[in-house]
Amino acid sequence: MLDHGAPPPSPARPTPPPSGTAAGPMRRKPVERLVEEGGQGEGGRLRRSLGLWQLTMISIGATLGTGIFVVLGEAVPDAGPAVTLSFVIAGLTALFSALSYAELAGTIPVAGSSYSYAYATMGELVAWVCGWCLVLEYGVSVAAVAVGWGEYLNELLDGTIGVTIPDALSAPPGDGGIFNLPALIVVLLAMVFLLGGARESARANTVMVAVKIAALLLFCVIGVQGFRSGNYENFMPLGMAGVSAAGATLFFSYIGFDAASTAGEEAKNAQRDLPRAIMLSLVIVTALYVLVAAVAVGARPWQKFDGSEAALAGIMKDTTGDAFWGTVLAAGAVIAIASVVLTVLYGQTRILFAMSRDGLVPKVFSRVHPKTGTPRANTVIVSLFCGVLAAAIPLGQLADATSIGTLFAFALVNVAVVVLRWTRPDMPRTFRVPLSPVLPALGLLFCLWMMGSLDAVTWVVFGVWMAAGLVFYFSYGYRRSRLATPEK
Repeated sequence: MLDHGAPPPSPARPTPPPSGTAAGPMRRKPVERLVEEGGQGEGGRLRRSLGLWQLTMISIGATLGTGIFVVLGEAVPDAGPAVTLSFVIAGLTALFSALSYAELAGTIPVAGSSYSYAYATMGELVAWVCGWCLVLEYGVSVAAVAVGWGEYLNELLDGTIGVTIPDALSAPPGDGGIFNLPALIVVLLAMVFLLGGARESARANTVMVAVKIAALLLFCVIGVQGFRSGNYENFMPLGMAGVSAAGATLFFSYIGFDAASTAGEEAKNAQRDLPRAIMLSLVIVTALYVLVAAVAVGARPWQKFDGSEAALAGIMKDTTGDAFWGTVLAAGAVIAIASVVLTVLYGQTRILFAMSRDGLVPKVFSRVHPKTGTPRANTVIVSLFCGVLAAAIPLGQLADATSIGTLFAFALVNVAVVVLRWTRPDMPRTFRVPLSPVLPALGLLFCLWMMGSLDAVTWVVFGVWMAAGLVFYFSYGYRRSRLATPEK
């Protein structure tokens, strides 16, 4: 709910002093200081050039990608025609965390997303752990998404000019390839856009988002011509357990709605627009998911969704009898994945920018180029790392671990919104989570439940990643933190 006024202060609740007093890893960075330092980097400032529309497109661009183009083949066999209900359940699960993100984004409009929210509420060590999870979520997911781009590019090339890139140069190691050249190319293309400036890359993303939404709407227009009501007669063949299982799978199609919160220092009116962008993007993505799923199941019996990664293209071909439409959808998928790479890569650079400004990672990540107003060195380093990761290294369980890192960060945001409500009830909030702390508690419980459903190998990978992060923090960030050494 939007709230244009602040509630009266409550003397019964503690209000922290203007600077953090806790020593060591539990020191907190005051909200006022976070906001005051917004946009400031080494040698320059980020430029505020993004409005509500661009911010919304950033979140949609990071969310609406490979998921909807490949996920139906995995989810429909679990839920049957009730997969539409599974999308709604997954969307509601994401909504709980999105509400918390929206309140904190309007209250603490900075680039660090959940990292900064944790820094202000739960202390430096928790913030570091959250930021380290975000590095896993954003950085590795860029590489994982880029790997899939080559597959769709080959399908598009085959349908248009009858030529494909050899497997040795278009598949990741472990899947018959030696070096995934398309994966490296799409990351480098995204890097070029980002180096041009936030406004320019946002414009490119807006065009790409418009194209992929148009591709999905085109699927609906064509797919509805093959709609058969009989395909819905046995709506829930595997019961509620199947619906829930599919919902857990589909939840990860919603990851990315928080991307707008990483643009807090480049938004023209961050406190007003960030909450709106987060909620609006989630509504648009959920509506598209449910619409596409409803048409797809209506056009093809659920038993024939056999795990195919090209279910939508197959439905278009079956409905029209022409492979041309499958090629059109492949073109939409190529653009969709490129948009995800662009926006997620943007989010990763801005999170590292915030962590660098706080002294927890090297200063090079917060260095701002005076002409473009972008963290140029940061962008190049992150892009090259993600591009090489995608092209030359088997991702395996590391890619799966992005899910657990994301859920952990979401869980912390649900805790942070309650903590800030308690410690700083007097702060102006442009958006307030309704029924707090009930809805944040539900968001926390859903995140923990989904984390518990992940396999043991994923937990092991996550544990190793966290251990490496703690070693880095105590050997580097703890001593170089600006809260520990303000003179630097």
